[in-house]
Amino acid sequence: MAFAMSAFLALPVTTSAAPRVDDAANSTASSVVTREMMKRPVPDKFKRRLVRLSTNEAPGTIIIDTNNKFLYLVEGNNKAIRYGVGVGREGFGWSGVVKIGRKEEWPSWRPPAEMRSREARRGHFLPEVQKGGPDNPLGARAMYLYKGNRDTIFRIHGTNQPWSIGLNLSSGCIRMNNKDVQDLYERADIGSKVVVIGPGNKQGDVSFDDRGVDILRTIFGG
Repeated sequence: MAFAMSAFLALPVTTSAAPRVDDAANSTASSVVTREMMKRPVPDKFKRRLVRLSTNEAPGTIIIDTNNKFLYLVEGNNKAIRYGVGVGREGFGWSGVVKIGRKEEWPSWRPPAEMRSREARRGHFLPEVQKGGPDNPLGARAMYLYKGNRDTIFRIHGTNQPWSIGLNLSSGCIRMNNKDVQDLYERADIGSKVVVIGPGNKQGDVSFDDRGVDILRTIFGG
């Protein structure tokens, strides 16, 4: 269970393959959080955009491209909303077809006992429960991903680390900046299909082609 909770990535992790500090701000596959990384400006391409998307997935489907760090909400008629996301670091990526099983505003964070024990050995003491709020690692909203009736322990959620959008830093959850996750939360229904494209190809064949920003919709709306 512990690997699925991306929240603990605010904590520094020691690794023999850690990037140099001068490389950290540009790293997309690090488990080490540095001061330089926390100053990282999120590239413009990860801002919310109206895009032209060719896909055979039905309107309302969410497609998550973990390689390119984009989440698409399919609208139909070759239209979609594209959001930038943060995804699992090396060894924590995954793929599959799941659904939104439940939704929660300002969710509480309950780090598993295994995670609390592991972090305590490193001198980081985590609470059993952290109530929702601006300082909560799960951010403003959470959408809980289920496989059938089983909670996968993976979430689409907000973050109190907005600089992490566009990076491979989580323990498998899909993180969004708080404004974006609130927008998606209002649009996505419980039961919505979520296709996660990532390691292992467990999602099967997915047809989608991002054809770039929809200039006319961006200017005129609709």
